[in-house]
Amino acid sequence: MDISSSLLLLSFFLLVIIIFIFNKINGLRTSSTSKKKLIENVSTHSHGPRFPQGSLGWPVLGETIEFVSSAYSDHPESFMDKRRLMYGRVFKSHIFGTATIVSTDAEVNKAVLQSDSTAFVPFYPKTVAFKVLAKALISVEKGEEFEELKEEFEQFIRGLMSLPINLPGTQLRRSLQAKKKMVKQVEKIIEGKVKRAKSNEDGVVVKDVVDVLLKDSSENLTHNLIANNMIDMMIPGHDSVPVLITLAVKFLSDSPTALHFLTEENMELKSLKELTGEQLYWNDYLSLPFTQKVITETLRMGNVIIGVMRKAMKDVEIKGYVIPKGWCFLAYLRSVHLDKLYYDSPYKFNPWRWQERDMNTSSFSPFGGGQRLCPGLDLARLEASIFLHHLVTRFRWVAEEDTIINFPTVHMKNKLPIWIKRR
Repeated sequence: MDISSSLLLLSFFLLVIIIFIFNKINGLRTSSTSKKKLIENVSTHSHGPRFPQGSLGWPVLGETIEFVSSAYSDHPESFMDKRRLMYGRVFKSHIFGTATIVSTDAEVNKAVLQSDSTAFVPFYPKTVAFKVLAKALISVEKGEEFEELKEEFEQFIRGLMSLPINLPGTQLRRSLQAKKKMVKQVEKIIEGKVKRAKSNEDGVVVKDVVDVLLKDSSENLTHNLIANNMIDMMIPGHDSVPVLITLAVKFLSDSPTALHFLTEENMELKSLKELTGEQLYWNDYLSLPFTQKVITETLRMGNVIIGVMRKAMKDVEIKGYVIPKGWCFLAYLRSVHLDKLYYDSPYKFNPWRWQERDMNTSSFSPFGGGQRLCPGLDLARLEASIFLHHLVTRFRWVAEEDTIINFPTVHMKNKLPIWIKRR
């Protein structure tokens, strides 16, 4: 290729980028104008609801870069803390390509999360483990099909927290392509189910969620729509239980007193069962009071789910604020769980704080809340309880120094290596 051809190609590529940015800016200006009118309309009623203060940041990028850089830093709360001081506990922002009302107010979060679908709908649904979901939703278990689906799913997840720039080579483009592949895979599974149902006298045999939809759905529910819904039900944080368990080991390793109390309680249960010859049942694990306090405090400090997103279906007034129709709402649970207003010494791991404290409060919502409360709530507690019981009654361990990374999902920097030996 000669120089003139190269320059022409480069000029064309730059022109495409300029047009893309120009269209984005124009779109933001248009939406910004309509949002400004909304703010003006709300502001005319001095005694009525007020539109949250804040900033939409830069064109296209909004405040995404500052939010992400803060999340990766040693002070992940700095983005929220700064705006909370400037604008209050509820403020407007623009992150990940979406105009967003951010709330670090426990009561506002509770009101939104407990609202019905006429006011708010999920911006992304909650989740449990990927393996469980793949089996429960579409009856896919171990094998090549499962591994392919999981690989595309993980690629898709990475794009949820990327910059909103859909160009070749960007994370967002790879994420969108991964979702298309997933949809095609699930559509093939659905088509296979339909063929088997036609050859079966009894029709669809219900084994998973897709079977239920195929059996009971109307003609409006296409295979493509079902496939998209199944994928949406898998996000985000599909590995929340393993993360919860890892964080519990991390916090207990750093708190010898809490580990001692936990070990004593579980050893007592083990000795009792050995003495009576009884087996351990699920309710035995969940009945251990200090173990449950450890799990609760791990959920508060670890924030496996840092926030829950909703989309307003109409203008909604909550606690003097108006959340406009079409805007995204982010209930930032992490800020509430680490707020001095709600917790003394919030950055200290202290299971004893739950001795007198009620878990059923608006300031504690590690799994979301309301009608869409995470279905894995009891399962997560049970799995963590079983793991901790067998860990402390059978083993001793020493954990290496490690750092908690809070973004885009909560995980340990070095996967928390531990030295372990039998008791």
